[in-house]
Amino acid sequence: MLILITGLPGAGKTTFALALSKATGAVHLNTDRVRAALGLRGQYDAESKEKVYHRLITLLETHLRQGETAIVDATLYRADIRKPFLDLAARLSTPIKWIEMRAGEQTIRERLQTKRPFSEADFKVYLHLKTSYEPLEFPHLVLHSEAGTMDELVKQALDYLEIPAP
Repeated sequence: MLILITGLPGAGKTTFALALSKATGAVHLNTDRVRAALGLRGQYDAESKEKVYHRLITLLETHLRQGETAIVDATLYRADIRKPFLDLAARLSTPIKWIEMRAGEQTIRERLQTKRPFSEADFKVYLHLKTSYEPLEFPHLVLHSEAGTMDELVKQALDYLEIPAP
C-alpha cells in the first residue's frame, strides 16, 4: 500500500507520518530528507525539485516492489506533482490512500518559527504554497493536527486505511 500524506508546511505532515510509520511498520519517505541526502538543501529551483522527486519516486518504487507499505510525506500541492505517484501505484497495482493534514494558520505560523531538523519552509513559503494548493480530486481522509492527540489521529488513519490498531 502507498500512503500519501499531503498538506501545507507546518500542518503536521512529518510528525504524523512518523507516528503512523511507527504504528504500522511502514517505511517513511520524506522530500526534506531526500533533499538533504542529495545535498540540495536551500535549492528549490525547478531542476533541484525534479531531482528530489525523481529520487523519491525511485526509492518508493524499490520499497513497493519489495511488498512494503510506504508512507510519503510531502506537500504534493499540485496535481502535476501528484501524478507520478498515481502513475507508479497504477503501474505496480499498488493500492493508494491519501491523507491531507491541516492546521489553523496561527498554529502553522507558530510551528514554522521553530527550527526543524530537515524542513526549511517558513511562513512566507506557507503563504506562497497556500495560494497554489490544488484540492485533492479523489477520496481522502482529512486530519486536523490540532484536533486530538497523536494517538487519536493515528487511530483515525488506521480506521481509514483499514489497518488493525496494534
